[in-house]
Amino acid sequence: MKIGCPTEIKPQEFRVGMTPDAAREAVNHGHDVVIQEGAGLGSGFPDTDYIEAGATIIATAEEIFATADMIVKVKEPQAVERKMLRPDQLLFTYLHLAPDPEQTHDLLASGCTAIAYETVTDDRGGLPLLAPMSEVAGRLAPQVGAWTLQKANGGRGVLMGGVPGVAPAKVVVIGGGVVGTHAAKVAAGMGADVTVLDRSLNRLKYLDDVFGRDFKNQYATAGATLDLVRQADMVIGAVLIPGAAAPKLITRTQLSEMKPGAAIVDVAIDQGGCFETSKATTHGDPIYDVDGIMHYCVANMPGAVARTSTIALGNATMPFMLALANKGWRQACADDAHLLNGLNVHAGQLTYYAVGKALGIDVVSPSIAVKQ
Repeated sequence: MKIGCPTEIKPQEFRVGMTPDAAREAVNHGHDVVIQEGAGLGSGFPDTDYIEAGATIIATAEEIFATADMIVKVKEPQAVERKMLRPDQLLFTYLHLAPDPEQTHDLLASGCTAIAYETVTDDRGGLPLLAPMSEVAGRLAPQVGAWTLQKANGGRGVLMGGVPGVAPAKVVVIGGGVVGTHAAKVAAGMGADVTVLDRSLNRLKYLDDVFGRDFKNQYATAGATLDLVRQADMVIGAVLIPGAAAPKLITRTQLSEMKPGAAIVDVAIDQGGCFETSKATTHGDPIYDVDGIMHYCVANMPGAVARTSTIALGNATMPFMLALANKGWRQACADDAHLLNGLNVHAGQLTYYAVGKALGIDVVSPSIAVKQ
């Protein structure tokens, strides 16, 4: 199979879809790998690293899209890239289709087959290709939130850990999954007073057993959530419904009850965000003010630490990429129900239920699509 990896073109996106190690593994399995010139520079991988791994450097994305059997990326294809996709081509990347009808319709029109990192599952009920970036984003959230809280950035001017005689910042993390756990660990490590909200009693028991001395947890009723948000200096949104649009947990009206200058960090923004006032921003212009509340809603947070993120993502995606290349996508998905869960689009048909529900589009079962 000919595997192509173009340069990411989303604003301030410095990650790359394939590391040199992943390229070497693919070449060792007998595949041709083509990398766009300079694609790895943002992650610290010069073209020579890919050449030494056996890959070929190609000047333009157009040539990669025109010749590759499988396109491996990080972020969802941008409009100009979607126009280059073709029938019988396999796209393997993050998609986050539920809040993005324009992308969804373009992928359907292209006729390509698209497998989304964020909906591939594992036998423990996890999302193994989303987890590495969730870990990165979770650990980044208190860091960028602390920056947002600085008075020069419009925040309350509160130090996360306080100082002797001055209370630390109050941080509320909504969602106790991978993102929320890592966010809470780092926020607590910075000295903040942290509470995690979740609706899974089993998850709350786990958090209490493992982190009970580091941060608090509470069951996420609407009343408890609002009460804690009113007291918070920082609220981190870390709620995920796999493949679906994130639920709106804090309304614009409720913002008026928050402390002036409080910071919101919406890590769920890729799935539409979990605050009613959330809108995607970039690393170049990351924060905005709504009713005196500072919002940090960067849609590709892990891109800020591109080298760490690229290596972590490459470690997770490599086995699935090799399976797709070695067997072809149909056989690979037939052999692995967890990889089949990643199938979102095939030959003009939507194949992921949560996306169809969010966008009002009919869905074909992925098990049927594999046989077409």
